[in-house]
Amino acid sequence: MENQTMVKEAVHQMKDYGFKYTKKREAIISYLAQNNRYVAAKELHDFLNQKYSGISYDTIYRNLRDFSTIGILEDTELDGEMKFRFNCSLQGAEHHHHHFICTVCGKTKELTTCPMDFFQDQLPGCTIEDHRFEIFGHCENCQKIA
Repeated sequence: MENQTMVKEAVHQMKDYGFKYTKKREAIISYLAQNNRYVAAKELHDFLNQKYSGISYDTIYRNLRDFSTIGILEDTELDGEMKFRFNCSLQGAEHHHHHFICTVCGKTKELTTCPMDFFQDQLPGCTIEDHRFEIFGHCENCQKIA
C-alpha cells in the first residue's frame, strides 16, 4: 500500500475516534509510516522539533499512546523504553503474524509462524483472548556494525 494512502487511512481512523486533525499529528503518523520500524518518542521529538520548534515531548508521547490505543500504531518495550511503529494492518497486512525486532535500529521482520497453537493445546478449557509474540535481536545490518 502506498505511503500516502496509509497515512490518509490512519488520519481517517484518528478522526473516527474523535481526535482533531492537526498537521503535527499527521507528521507523527507520516514519520512512522515512512520509517516502518519501531521508533522512540525521543527520536520523533528530535525530528518534529526541526519543523515545529518547541513542540512538547509530552504532546508527542501522549499522541503516540493515543494512536496505539486506537490501533494506528503498535507499541513495544525495548530496553525499558516504549517504542512505536505504524500498525501492520494499515500497511496492508491482512494476516496474523508476529515480529522479529532489532534491538539496535528498531527494524522489524515479519514472522508468519504463530506459537499459539502449541500453547492452546496446553491450556484445555481456557480461552485465549489475545497474545503477543516478539523475538528480539540484531538484524543483519546491525550485526555487521557491531
